[in-house]
Amino acid sequence: MAAEIQPKPLTRKPILLQRVEGSQEVVNMAVIVPKEEGVISVSEDRTVRVWLKRDSGQYWPSIYHMMPSPCSCMSFNPETRRLSIGLDNGTISEFILSEDYNKMTPVKNYQAHQSRVTMILFVLELEWVLSTGQDKQFAWHCSESGQRLGGYRTSAVASGLQFDVETRHVFIGDQSGQVTILKLEQDNCTLVTTFRGHTGGVTALCWDPVQRVLFSGSSDHSVIMWDIGGRKGTAIELQGHNDKVQALSYAQHTRQLISCGGDGGIVVWNMDVERQETPEWLDSDSCQKCDQPFFWNFKQMWDSKKIGLRQHHCRKCGKAVCGKCSSKRSSIPLMGFEFEVRVCDSCHEAITDEERAPTATFHDSKHNIVHVHFDATRGWLLTSGTDKVIKLWDMTPVVS
Repeated sequence: MAAEIQPKPLTRKPILLQRVEGSQEVVNMAVIVPKEEGVISVSEDRTVRVWLKRDSGQYWPSIYHMMPSPCSCMSFNPETRRLSIGLDNGTISEFILSEDYNKMTPVKNYQAHQSRVTMILFVLELEWVLSTGQDKQFAWHCSESGQRLGGYRTSAVASGLQFDVETRHVFIGDQSGQVTILKLEQDNCTLVTTFRGHTGGVTALCWDPVQRVLFSGSSDHSVIMWDIGGRKGTAIELQGHNDKVQALSYAQHTRQLISCGGDGGIVVWNMDVERQETPEWLDSDSCQKCDQPFFWNFKQMWDSKKIGLRQHHCRKCGKAVCGKCSSKRSSIPLMGFEFEVRVCDSCHEAITDEERAPTATFHDSKHNIVHVHFDATRGWLLTSGTDKVIKLWDMTPVVS
């Protein structure tokens, strides 16, 4: 009797569609051109390039424009084809691209910052250009008149910038790990609040205006989801990278977060599940399971004639425990721990197989990612790496 051949389960992963190469230095930002087989990129080599797909299937520059200074960031508005480019010298230069993406016409320059522009956002509804710079300044200008409308000094260099059009709230993440929320008016701003949850600097921000949650990525390898709209101060931690998180993008239609990092990882998080906050770590002078003293608790060590132990913490309950009482490890995906972490023995027994079911998928881009752009209409993801290469991915197998 012939043995039944079981088909191998198909591994769902992103499909690499194209490699776009030719930049002499790192491509700091790039976007997929909507409804076109095209990419716009700005690079440290001072070039602005518009790459269009040719009959050969390869992407070649239809525009190659040299700027007076390295290009640090950009913002592209598809409706108006307005391209705003931030430069290393603090200038923001604006261009309008032709309908066939073969020509770019200069519009105006803003002397926005004293040093390198770190982030730009063009807000069509209000005709504002928002920007941050290495001069620790947040500024906004009128895109029609070019006039500076206002500014705010941040506590450190900003590396993340998001804006909510409906409420006119701007979110600024900086290298100290702080997130600042400002309320913008036509010519002034009000500080709403500041908060921090990362142990490293904020490297990326992503705002979901529908669920009203803010995602922050950090050099501490983690992502935090801040429930801004819920007003309960909920912060959900996501641990899925082995290096700093460099870029974030959110697919609203499927409620999936895409995070990319210096480890080359593309992680797709299912945010349509009931996630739990990680507990605060409790303080104790002795193990909260076996009552053995920790090494700084000299009195209990003397009284009990026992050697002090090293303190650990259970990631599920937050209790202070010794190594013997926390000898096991487990993933806790609903708490954001996709990798195995230390848990106390009693929590390890209580965690069910269902609770260990992954809520994220992990993929290797094979380059150190510095920037991403997601085209939700086609399900394409653009990644730009330190290897000077732009990669285009079909994410429909994993973002669906």
